[in-house]
Amino acid sequence: MQVQDVDLRLLRIFVTIVECGGLSAAESRLNIGRSTISAHLSDLEIRLGVTLCKRGRSGFELTEPGRITYQASLELLQQCEAFASTVAGSKHKLSGRVSLAVIDTLVSDPRCGVAQAIAALKQKSDSIQFDLYVCEAREVETAVANGRSLLGIGVSRHPIRGLDYTPLFNETNYLYCGSDHPLFACDAQAASKLLPQAEVISSNYMRDKERRNDGLNYQNSAIAYHDEGIAHLILSGKFIGYLPEHYASYWVEKGLFKAIMPQKYCYQIPVMLITSNNHASSPLAQAMIDAIKRSHSVRQ
Repeated sequence: MQVQDVDLRLLRIFVTIVECGGLSAAESRLNIGRSTISAHLSDLEIRLGVTLCKRGRSGFELTEPGRITYQASLELLQQCEAFASTVAGSKHKLSGRVSLAVIDTLVSDPRCGVAQAIAALKQKSDSIQFDLYVCEAREVETAVANGRSLLGIGVSRHPIRGLDYTPLFNETNYLYCGSDHPLFACDAQAASKLLPQAEVISSNYMRDKERRNDGLNYQNSAIAYHDEGIAHLILSGKFIGYLPEHYASYWVEKGLFKAIMPQKYCYQIPVMLITSNNHASSPLAQAMIDAIKRSHSVRQ
């Protein structure tokens, strides 16, 4: 099969469908209707001669050829973008797609320089397309490792082979309760007696699970997958949970959150720039890496 421009477009649509988990979820990302997405997917299946996925009332599921095609598509699109970036670099002009994966709520941290890095790169060239994904911590690393994202900003408990990690700044997390929780009006002595009975929010996000070692009981009825979910649960007054200080400060200032025994229930975790060794030779990737490092160095 000879790959043509139309095939690359269909492959990009297919990759987006997989990343979104189905045709309906991909509508907003692609900005086209489901029927059109379905037609493009059928065209690609005909072009390749395989069934890529099962779709219907039972949900979206990749077939084995679909999984193979997805991985191959990621590699091909990554190579195409690297080619375009390298050729543009030979003309001393940055061009191509910068895909960046970041953990949620970083935008509220004044030490985060992502916006400034994007502005600096945009100032250098108008021929750059920016794709920014907000992910769970584990997904940031996966996105960089599989080539979906050029680079990521997140945290890591177990570094992945083939990825490089550059610390940018430390994120401080405290244990919070809401104004309707019994712990809100307690002093440290009373809080230490009530804490063993308190329901602590568990998180699939778990930036910090191994760093906490706080002795609290996480066998409870509340699980959240993002910081915003944790905030909702804390606001209910029925649960306590950890949040980054910069994110929780909004509710603290309104008198709705309180840090519980902050000298004891506090930890820091480094937020890092995550890159892949495979992108080391890309001028565009290097330019973005340099911009992120510069934008964070001035914030230390």
